[in-house]
Amino acid sequence: MADRLKGKVLFVTAAAAGIGRAIAETCAAEGATVIATDIALDKLNDLRVAKRAKLDVRSTADVNALAKEVEKEFGPLNGLMNCAGFVHHGTALDTTDEDWDFSMDLNVKSMHRTVHAFLPGMLKNGGGSIVNIASGAGSVRGVLNRYVYGASKAAVIGLTKSVAIDFIRKGIRCNAICPGTIQSPSLDVRIETLAKNTGQSLEAARQAFIDRQAIGRLGTAKEIAWLAVYLASDESSYTTGQIHLADGGFAL
Repeated sequence: MADRLKGKVLFVTAAAAGIGRAIAETCAAEGATVIATDIALDKLNDLRVAKRAKLDVRSTADVNALAKEVEKEFGPLNGLMNCAGFVHHGTALDTTDEDWDFSMDLNVKSMHRTVHAFLPGMLKNGGGSIVNIASGAGSVRGVLNRYVYGASKAAVIGLTKSVAIDFIRKGIRCNAICPGTIQSPSLDVRIETLAKNTGQSLEAARQAFIDRQAIGRLGTAKEIAWLAVYLASDESSYTTGQIHLADGGFAL
């Protein structure tokens, strides 16, 4: 299919790599006018999108300023894709206050910032779709050594449902995608860390991630992006406030 998102203006965070990048690329290929953002602007250079912009989603001032710039240039959004996040490893005993604050700020409050900045324009424009990347870890399933990560992603689901119910009669849809383990640069770093901390080879550490997937393989960012396209499109016009598992059976 093509042009499933034709005429829609979409804003994507963390578009430099992984799921965010795949969503930006796939939505643009489906006809959307995509504004791709990341704190690492140089990593957006080869993205074929309408606009590339540096954005620190941990800065309210930066988010608000870019929101005004984008709305002046493109008009109100039709879709907001919140993809920024960080996976902290550890239990409650391994998590410092600084770890907690950083994870909650990047994984949850960043979404509050973008929703707060863009929602007024979306409401004036008659509505739109917000898609938040949550996780299979958190309220869906407990995962070893993902204490603050699980807490933050559970909070994303709560945020999603709150936005959905508050604006359900005003044209706003808000859904969450809960990926399983997805092959990405972020995963490669986690595999390297696991190998170093456990004395395993990189191959053994990678296999440990694969073995916990019921489907027998890692997911791809493109598989998550296709779900995001659906949720951004009019095809999902009767769907809001839901968590959408794309996890290879991880939560079974």
